[in-house]
Amino acid sequence: MATDPRTCAAPAPTGPLSRVDYSERIPNNVDLAGDRRLQRALESWQPKFLDWWKTLGPALPTKDVYLRTAVAVGRDGWAHFEHVPMEEYRWGIFLAERDPDRKVNFGKHKGEPAWQEVPGEHRADLMRLIVVQGDTEPASVEQQRVLGNTAPSIYDLRNLFQVNVEEGRHLWAMVYLLHAYFGREGREEAEQLLKRNSGDLDAPRILGAFNEQTTDWLQFFMFTYFTDRDGKYQLGTLKESAFDPLARTCQFMLKEEAHHMFVGTTGVQRTLERTAALMREHGTADILPYGGIPLDIIQKYLNFQYSVSLDLFGSEQSTNAGNYYTSGLKGRWMETRRKDDHVLLEATRELRHVEDGRIATRTVPMLSALNLDLRDEYAADCAHGVRRWNQALEDAGLDERLHLPHEGFNRKVGVYAGHHVTPYGEVLDEAAWRARADEWLPTDEDREKVASLMIPEYEYGKFAGWIAPPKTGINDQPVEFDYVHLADEGLL
Repeated sequence: MATDPRTCAAPAPTGPLSRVDYSERIPNNVDLAGDRRLQRALESWQPKFLDWWKTLGPALPTKDVYLRTAVAVGRDGWAHFEHVPMEEYRWGIFLAERDPDRKVNFGKHKGEPAWQEVPGEHRADLMRLIVVQGDTEPASVEQQRVLGNTAPSIYDLRNLFQVNVEEGRHLWAMVYLLHAYFGREGREEAEQLLKRNSGDLDAPRILGAFNEQTTDWLQFFMFTYFTDRDGKYQLGTLKESAFDPLARTCQFMLKEEAHHMFVGTTGVQRTLERTAALMREHGTADILPYGGIPLDIIQKYLNFQYSVSLDLFGSEQSTNAGNYYTSGLKGRWMETRRKDDHVLLEATRELRHVEDGRIATRTVPMLSALNLDLRDEYAADCAHGVRRWNQALEDAGLDERLHLPHEGFNRKVGVYAGHHVTPYGEVLDEAAWRARADEWLPTDEDREKVASLMIPEYEYGKFAGWIAPPKTGINDQPVEFDYVHLADEGLL
């Protein structure tokens, strides 16, 4: 542990805990040393991970960063903070505490003991779920690789790097499961997780949103709000899995995921606060000449990131999703809080779709619409954040408001794919869509305008002109704290 007086100790635990063993080459709380074959396999994968990090991880050279590292797991998700060279960050394998009495809470295995091994009949499906989840983790690091070069502050730079190292640890979480439970096939899939790269024409990442460029910090904040929030809900369904090691892995990952969404929520909030202040000061919405991001461009960025994130939930009707549920592989968000039979054989729900040029509804079996059920939970959560952002506009005395676009807007997956729906739910033909799409989605010109404001600010306590400072610092430190020491001290 560091002795630097600026470093605060982790709070004392109040619940049961499982200590992370940092004496091992790969920190863990799964007794990796007790399985020498698995330990050797993961230690052979570790240098490849580090090569990937050096090649496709953060591009801005740093000496060290004030990072959070897990010290234990249990009811209390606490951490230790200290300045750490990022290449020496202790990525490891952390699973939530095991409940020996845990039962399966849904599907045809409801009431049976949770699985500690992979059932043969579910091997392929479980591995696919783990691979897809694992593929998203390094993808976001690759997408955010060069953002440090235009960081609006040292505070924000530190938050970017914390997100990056935790996405790297989430990759480790999935790789552990592949190595530990899926034999040679799992090891091969773990290798492929480092061979696919975001946006690569020959070997792209599996899901479309993770091949999009993160062009600037406004998009980064939108990504961590909307796309990382999709990750929250996907992890929430896997946390319910009958396969207990996967459930416990995702339970701990959710503690770390919360920080990523905090970065997005507060990042957009602070951007709006600055935009609102400039609009009031200069009496115009055209604040680009005054160093701010115009509100209409912020809305376009929101429209884009929300719509591509909705695609991550897959088709509204999915036989696979129903089979995963019935088999016990993947539950619903907050499964145990649902007031139904948790089997759903007779349940139905309404599904919205395009019919004869308008939005219509039809009744479908609930088991086939579980992706839609999860997406609805996600959309309600996103709307809560938008209401919070709008409070900043209201507090500034402005009439303008942000809004979530219609669920059919800009969709490439599911019942809306192939249709053109405006942010307000109007169905357009191809010609009308092409004529108006630039009103609702960021154009190259819009992105160039935002990019023109992305001038780095590396002086402690200073912030770029397009974003407001945060109210408080990280871990009770002041906002002007030296969160990041850059390799080139001349930049400070």
